Amino acid sequence: MPELPQRIWSDEDWERIQRGYGARDMDEKWDVFTEGEVVFLHRSWTGYGVFAATFAPVDGGGWRIVSAVVERDAERYGGTDDAYNCVMLELVITAIVLGEPAPELRSKLVELTRQKSRSDDAPAGLIQHSALGLRSDS
Repeated sequence: MPELPQRIWSDEDWERIQRGYGARDMDEKWDVFTEGEVVFLHRSWTGYGVFAATFAPVDGGGWRIVSAVVERDAERYGGTDDAYNCVMLELVITAIVLGEPAPELRSKLVELTRQKSRSDDAPAGLIQHSALGLRSDS
């Protein structure tokens, strides 16, 4: 991926990310697991791998994504825009795995989706649900 999230996750965040996240019902769309320092994000219904992000420690504490790959087969994942993929990767980790509200990332996802579809009237909630699903505890 040419664009990567610039967020530095805390050591506590990294511990939570390493524990992963498994979809608990059909409304949830992502499974996340870690092997070593690589975080894998798979679609829960199909099991298709969409992202693999390599994390590394940051001087002074915390972790950041230093490289990532994204699925480019349109039948497996429709995200072909670099900015969209960057936001989606960060948003799944932030909102799904860590359970943070992430309003700025959600707004950016909606904006990029509307630009791609050339439709300003798609409801934000529908866009977010389509991309992220719903967490059982949100």
